[in-house]
Amino acid sequence: MAMEICPDGSLLVRAPLRASVKEIRQFVCSHEGWVIKQRNRMKKETDKLREAEKHPLSPEDIRHLADQALRELPPRIAAYAGQMGVTYGRVTIRNQKTLWGSCSSKGNLNFNCLLMLAPREVQDYVIVHELSHRKEMNHSPKFWEEVEKVLPDYKRRRNWLRENGSAVIRRMTAGCAVS
Repeated sequence: MAMEICPDGSLLVRAPLRASVKEIRQFVCSHEGWVIKQRNRMKKETDKLREAEKHPLSPEDIRHLADQALRELPPRIAAYAGQMGVTYGRVTIRNQKTLWGSCSSKGNLNFNCLLMLAPREVQDYVIVHELSHRKEMNHSPKFWEEVEKVLPDYKRRRNWLRENGSAVIRRMTAGCAVS
């Protein structure tokens, strides 16, 4: 069995089909300390983000985030692309006011540098979302099936962006584009 704390704080438990409800409850109860610790960590991250919203990002901050994204995202993009069996073109990091990522018809990927202010699991959701467009260039049910194959809890991760994304975007003070 395995557990995961989702971006919204809920608990996702993966268990074999043969596991009884009693066994699952025992498993969760035996890891109660871990669950509490992880939820507290996530709450601190969210509180930190809300506090940070009061402090706009300088152009230097944005440049630092873009540099960080250029270092950290490409290896993760490559790993997910391999897992999903897709290819892609150029990866560009931008500072955008509305989009977290995009995928062109040529397979070029764009990611918002402000994504680096989101939890890693949310960053992974955006990566998988954009790579899924390499199979389905739309948001049809087939597209969401592709996302779900890699991230069964994608809705929870997407929900974090819906609840917190505007706070991150509001911290932006200037535009930047890095290739």
